[in-house]
Amino acid sequence: MSDFRIVIIGIGAVAEAIAQSIADIPNATLVAGSCRTRAKGETFAARYHCRWYENTDEMLDREKPNVAVIATPSGAHLEPALSCAKRKIHVLCEKPIEITVARARQMIEAFRREAVTLGGIFPQRFNPVVRSIYDAAKQGRFGNLALVNATVPWWRDDAYYGPGRWQGSLALDGGGALINQAIHYVDLAQWIAGATMNDLAPSANPVEEVFAYTAKRSHDPKQVEVEDTAVAVLRFRNGAVGQLLAATSMYPGSLRWLQIGGRDGSVELHEDQLITYRFRSEHPDDEKLRRRFANATKHTGGSSNPMAFDYTNHRHNLASFLHALEQNQAPTISGEEALKAIQIIEACYTSARTGQAVQIP
Repeated sequence: MSDFRIVIIGIGAVAEAIAQSIADIPNATLVAGSCRTRAKGETFAARYHCRWYENTDEMLDREKPNVAVIATPSGAHLEPALSCAKRKIHVLCEKPIEITVARARQMIEAFRREAVTLGGIFPQRFNPVVRSIYDAAKQGRFGNLALVNATVPWWRDDAYYGPGRWQGSLALDGGGALINQAIHYVDLAQWIAGATMNDLAPSANPVEEVFAYTAKRSHDPKQVEVEDTAVAVLRFRNGAVGQLLAATSMYPGSLRWLQIGGRDGSVELHEDQLITYRFRSEHPDDEKLRRRFANATKHTGGSSNPMAFDYTNHRHNLASFLHALEQNQAPTISGEEALKAIQIIEACYTSARTGQAVQIP
């Protein structure tokens, strides 16, 4: 498979980043996109020289793509994914892969049954500075891992959760700041921690137990069904502990933090800026890496504006998925891998509801 005919299911804000990513990849062509709004669809089709369909199944039948990217609201991923699996169309799905573990597993099983590929979108895994931290974890440079903290102290104004928008609804958003905004750093926390656990099965979640609180502090609870503030404590399977902070309640919003430390080293990342990168055993390239990412942050990373991000990492995510298809390999972020963040988040919501610690099987 060397030429990819790609469709986008769901022409929302993130579809722009996906369309630009497709345009940058030589062997990929965007042939169509689907959404229910004519004006939005026709504008998108004109901008990206593709066709627009109101009906997704009609698009799949007429265009016969070999790859679909799903970018619908979060709680509307399952149905178009099943339509693609039935037609033997490979799918790359935006985060979260679905809003519950049960719905995500249904997707994964359908693609396994039909022998087609399901992949997830977590662009931060393709961020060069994050990749450097992951590589250090994989090489065992943190030693006995002690702590993994992820902080997303963002702001969303009332219009973001306004009438007619799916954000803030349980049916389509599945939750609030934790599942929508902080999920990228939830994924990074488990991914990087997992890299330090050599005896962990590939399908196992590195997080063993969570305890969480959630709250609605800055938005009208009559209008917003979900949390705008969440904190959680994590216990990892190797004995390390960690904390999550997820918020859309902290005006004016600030940059994300990732902090990882152990007996032999520590890292602190402020958005794309590497604040600390120190290990007991210095490698020859460490200072070069520190200089490269010492002042790397040039954007707000979505702290107050959902679209304030560079689509480059989306492009790398898509290119990696297409390369895996070419090589007949499993994608870097498979459906099973994308499931792990949802397992953690669902456990956090259960804990917040019950007031009990929740184990992840």
